[in-house]
Amino acid sequence: MTGILETPHGTRDFLPKEAAAKRVIENRLAKLFASFGYEEVVTPTMEFLETLTTSGGHSIESNLFKMFDQNNRTLALHHEMTTPIARLAASRLKNFPLPLKLSYNTSVFRFRKNQPQRQCEFYQAGVELLGVSNAFADAEIIALAAQSLQVAGLKDFTICLGQVEFAGGLMEQNNLPPEIQSKIKNAIERHDIVELEKIVDALDLEKSAADSLKKIPKLHGGTEILNQARAMSKNEKSLRAVDNLAEIYKLLKNYDVAEKINFDLGIIRDFEYYTGPVFEAYAPNVGYSLAGGGRYDHMLKDFGSDCPATGFALGIERILTAREQQGIFEDARTREIYLGYAENKIDAAIKKASELRAAGKIVELALNPQTKDDAEKSQAAKNYGELIYLEG
Repeated sequence: MTGILETPHGTRDFLPKEAAAKRVIENRLAKLFASFGYEEVVTPTMEFLETLTTSGGHSIESNLFKMFDQNNRTLALHHEMTTPIARLAASRLKNFPLPLKLSYNTSVFRFRKNQPQRQCEFYQAGVELLGVSNAFADAEIIALAAQSLQVAGLKDFTICLGQVEFAGGLMEQNNLPPEIQSKIKNAIERHDIVELEKIVDALDLEKSAADSLKKIPKLHGGTEILNQARAMSKNEKSLRAVDNLAEIYKLLKNYDVAEKINFDLGIIRDFEYYTGPVFEAYAPNVGYSLAGGGRYDHMLKDFGSDCPATGFALGIERILTAREQQGIFEDARTREIYLGYAENKIDAAIKKASELRAAGKIVELALNPQTKDDAEKSQAAKNYGELIYLEG
């Protein structure tokens, strides 16, 4: 009997208080996204496997939950939302005017084994902005991510902003072959400084060139980082990347979120996927990012639509954890009125509860007649703010 009372590996229940807090955050985010002009879309929980593994997604295939349909085609539960939205944009929305500003709020699925605080089913909300390739679009996405964390109740967080083409330019500057570039990018993405130095030391590079490559993960801080990065750049790609970050930062000042920005040129996320500015959001005492995103201009080509794009996703459970770490324990449940009644007041009680609900009140109606003392005990036990009792 024990098994039927358990949830599958990597899944969880949300108890009423937790579910209410989750719903409040999701509603606030939906309202914020809409205020920026993003319209919600809902895609199927499952997609064809070939859809989800387009755009270099084969590396994630072992982490997908797969199944077969009646025609023996392989399906999988979606592991993120950018790919399904890219499919949607390139098909049913292909004739819509650009830019497309789309939002979502859904559960996603990835098989994870023995990774604490990482669920196999988890909840994400986010936006995708398709059809614009300029810094203004990138700044809007980053500002919206910052404001999303603020409306979720967080005060203490940092958005780490990088640019994948900076590291790419430095490697091209040193004429590194693709296989070595891939190894270096993997080491940087994993924040494996020891492995990075080992790879670079094995190359036949001048000391200044080797030192520049080793320094990439250490380039994090304020605007002084941009000056350091510019001094290291002897190629147009890296210089453009630094200039791009400077332009985005200037725009972010107008959104009043610049104080939340920390430059980190060691953030490159999935380097085969992202093509420009990338970012991750962190909060103290939470050992993983709360949100992440960036520019991915090549993905829609794989769906037959050459369209620039940028976006981000927030982890709802991670935000809830960060709220707890910052002492935010508001009870999001709305418990206004408990309505009790005597034995001969059943009909009147039903009518009273209906009137109150029609007026916008939240009312729990006792399901059996009670004495006033019992009704008061029920009100206290259920934490309702007000008791209405109909005497006999």
